[in-house]
Amino acid sequence: MSPGQTLLAAEPTVSDLAPLDTITVTANRIEEPIAVQSSSLSVVTEDEIELVSAVHITELLNRVPGVWITRGNGQEHLTAIRSPVLTGAGSCGSFYAAEDGVSVRPIGFCNVNQLFDLNSEQAGRVEVLRGPGTSFHHSDAVHGVINVISLAPAQSSESSVALEAGPYDYGRVKFTTSDSSGRLGYRVSVNGASDGGYQDDSGYDQQKFTARFDYHGANWFSKTLLSGSNLNQETAGYVVGTDAYKDEDLRTTNPNPEAYRDSQAVRWQTHFERSFSDDRTLVITPYARYSDMAFLMHFLPGQPTEENGQRSAGLQSSYRLPLSSELTLTQGIDLELTDAYLKQTQGEDFNWSIPAGKQYDYQVDARMVAAFMTVDYQATERLSFTAGGRYETLAYDYDNRMVSGNTDENGAPCVNVGSGATGCRYTRPEDRKDDFENISVNLGAVYHLSDAFITSGRLTQGFRPPQATELYRLQSGQLIANLDSEQVDSAELAFKGTVGDVSYDVVAYYMEKSNVIFQSSQRENLDNGETRHYGIEYQFFWNFADAWELTAGGALVRHQYTNDVTAPGSSELLHTDGKDMVSAPRRMGSVQLNWEPGSATRVELQWVSMGQYYTDLENLHRYDGHNLLHLRLAHQISDSIGVGLRATNLTDEYYAERADYSGFAGDRYFVGLPRSVFGDVQFNF
Repeated sequence: MSPGQTLLAAEPTVSDLAPLDTITVTANRIEEPIAVQSSSLSVVTEDEIELVSAVHITELLNRVPGVWITRGNGQEHLTAIRSPVLTGAGSCGSFYAAEDGVSVRPIGFCNVNQLFDLNSEQAGRVEVLRGPGTSFHHSDAVHGVINVISLAPAQSSESSVALEAGPYDYGRVKFTTSDSSGRLGYRVSVNGASDGGYQDDSGYDQQKFTARFDYHGANWFSKTLLSGSNLNQETAGYVVGTDAYKDEDLRTTNPNPEAYRDSQAVRWQTHFERSFSDDRTLVITPYARYSDMAFLMHFLPGQPTEENGQRSAGLQSSYRLPLSSELTLTQGIDLELTDAYLKQTQGEDFNWSIPAGKQYDYQVDARMVAAFMTVDYQATERLSFTAGGRYETLAYDYDNRMVSGNTDENGAPCVNVGSGATGCRYTRPEDRKDDFENISVNLGAVYHLSDAFITSGRLTQGFRPPQATELYRLQSGQLIANLDSEQVDSAELAFKGTVGDVSYDVVAYYMEKSNVIFQSSQRENLDNGETRHYGIEYQFFWNFADAWELTAGGALVRHQYTNDVTAPGSSELLHTDGKDMVSAPRRMGSVQLNWEPGSATRVELQWVSMGQYYTDLENLHRYDGHNLLHLRLAHQISDSIGVGLRATNLTDEYYAERADYSGFAGDRYFVGLPRSVFGDVQFNF
């Protein structure tokens, strides 16, 4: 928006652009087309969001190459981007989940399920950066970034209500209203869903809202976003037994009918942007967040209850300064303060090492300060370079509100009277302070040989300081976790372009991680793990006829351990060096065939393919993979009424959303849903 402009301008609609001309903001906090960026980016458009009408975010992001959002029960999930599905110690904090560029949770206090806080159901688009983030991202962006972009205000008054129904007592209502006048515009979107659950004693109720207010002044543009979510879920656990997901009697059972999860979150941010006549740009974004959660840890011995919450506030800033027509400097400072707590309580005695009572009760104050700088150089008309660096400090101040040490909540040791063995399962460190300093650099280059062939390369470093739970929620007598930040080094080479009616984007990458945090056989949190990740990702878009389009995206990859490790609870050193990591399929992808016989009708047939993967450290147990078909139809009957119909798992295949193997329980599965049909009707005003 140029200074002095008084009317609201429409944001570019992603679906109106060629794939490589798609505008994104995730990599550099400014609008740039994908074709000029060295980062690997994918966009799920507003049209796709509306057509898919996802019940779970995995349905939306399974079309992005190299991304696997595994569905747990209800709205729970785990994330994989250029990685296996990461679980346990070292898993949380590897992915930067953001809303309009601001991360959903504070640094050091992530939640593996944090995508359910975002109103992706009513977003303008979802941008995914694959691989380590840029100097504009803090440390959680080790494997990638998922940035949910809010839907902009409409240029004139509009409102709509959508009603949706599906199997197992599923229902959802979505409402949005928007208007603009002069310099001001707003949009308010809310939705509420209720699901009875496929398995016994499962289901959830969830509500989300997003309120966006835009102001275009003579010199300043501002965008204020207020959003929130509430989830009340009855959780179903794994079904256990070899191929249990194929057993008609087992697949609908719930081994953990007492499990639940209640979560609330509220976030605010205001993006202030000032553009000057000499192309300088200043951006300042203050923000604040609140979250509170309670859930039964049904996956742990004794099934304790965890309560956690955080209050955080921060500031993002950047100043873009063109030094010449070829050289641009961008620099900024990011700040964040967090006040968080965690409690873990055992309801009744489980065994001699897990007595009833509180197991943890602590508070952590955290402070993050970061400075970054990026230089963009247009060497020739066809060749450009980017170089950036980020310095970041994270300081924790931990306050234990219980008796410290390896005791019960009253300070008494845990003793097995029969054998004389001692030692409680859980340990609480003394009050302490920890701080971490990290520096990362990234280099990128883009060369436009022609519109048909664009090549780019990128070298990136990333880091991930230990999360608070890895430092202070210790077990088996470990009094101090001497952990350092995880490090990742990444290299990638991309080829993209447009030939006739075909657009393509192919990326080859190689990453090595060191200081990977894991839990040893003594259940100690250690940081000497090593892994490597490499593969090829691809995206193709083909308009092969006036009404037909074929899109495909996928990945051929390997994720491997590069040292030997032990499994928690076992003292045996496993020869894992060179073996595939757990939950790391070597191939996955999707193909979408779209037919638009007229402007009012759209039909999509989607094929989603998941390759086999190992479910244990020694690669002795595996899941064979699956192939699913989904059919979606949207038709606009009139300007005021639209209808939709979706059939998921069209062939009614038995499959697992995720398979796992435990040395104690054996094969375990989160069950995939059978064929399901959903219908919706939308009224526009």
